[in-house]
Amino acid sequence: MNALARLNPWPRWRGRMRRWWEARLPRSDQLLLTQRNIYILPTRAGLMLGATVLLLLLASINYQLNLGYLLTFLLAGCALVGMHMGHATLRGLQLHLLPPEPQFLGSGSTLTLELASTRKTPRHAIAASLVDTARQQAFVDVPAGGRSQVHVAFAPARRGLHAIPTLTLETRFPMGAFRVWTLWRPAAQVLVYPQPEAHPPPLPAGEPRAGGAMARQAASTGEFDGVRAYRRGDPLKLVVWKKAAKAGELVSRDSQQAQRHELWLDPALAQLPDGEQRLARLCAWVLQADRLELEYGLRVRGVELPPASGEAHKRRCLEALALC
Repeated sequence: MNALARLNPWPRWRGRMRRWWEARLPRSDQLLLTQRNIYILPTRAGLMLGATVLLLLLASINYQLNLGYLLTFLLAGCALVGMHMGHATLRGLQLHLLPPEPQFLGSGSTLTLELASTRKTPRHAIAASLVDTARQQAFVDVPAGGRSQVHVAFAPARRGLHAIPTLTLETRFPMGAFRVWTLWRPAAQVLVYPQPEAHPPPLPAGEPRAGGAMARQAASTGEFDGVRAYRRGDPLKLVVWKKAAKAGELVSRDSQQAQRHELWLDPALAQLPDGEQRLARLCAWVLQADRLELEYGLRVRGVELPPASGEAHKRRCLEALALC
């Protein structure tokens, strides 16, 4: 591989030039396309068209063909008009990146780009993609004086907080002879949670509250002591209806045990050798406790979140797992 790189250093230099050029672009979640940030070059088809026009011109001059002159200048005129139309397709376009939602590792993230136009004519065949995955393009048309959205896939390789990679928008409308494109560095970041374990064990047993009795062992079902199997005569208000609707299993809250015990999620309880696997199990436990509407706390690498419940608490726990 090193020998091949020495024989063909062009990819390496091309990568350095691209990184240098991208570093000059300011980060912003909104961008107005003008002549200063739109670039244009002929495609392979455009180069072949230029060679054909040149060949027709030489033949027409050599043989004094009037129809040859007509065809030559007609093709050249069409190419020039197509170049200006392609440039006008992007010029004046307003770009806006919607705030990306947090995602779980492995599920992929979708970036939503909003394209707004104030022109009285529509804009056609605009492709959006990441610079590193330019072949995976998403196409969109923008109506006259309207807005359109296009979705670009982004799949981070690890958990944590990731900056949005450089985006590119391009068009080859109308003839495909010229590639008109722009580069865009958004300022937004996307948070990637750990990938939850597919089949996690039951939740760990609760810990006794301060001054309370010792924690009992988990029930045979392995559920946290604050939840037990449904018994005939239990008040309906104690039934966890969300779990019944999703899993078809009737369980009731054990209010007495819930008052004496707290559910704490800790990497030491995961009993796995690998740190990422422990985080995956904790992530699955957080989702499981949230589905059961339990109060739970989290201890992970210097971060301690006291027991609570609800969507906001779940997000805080998942964020702590992603950034630890």
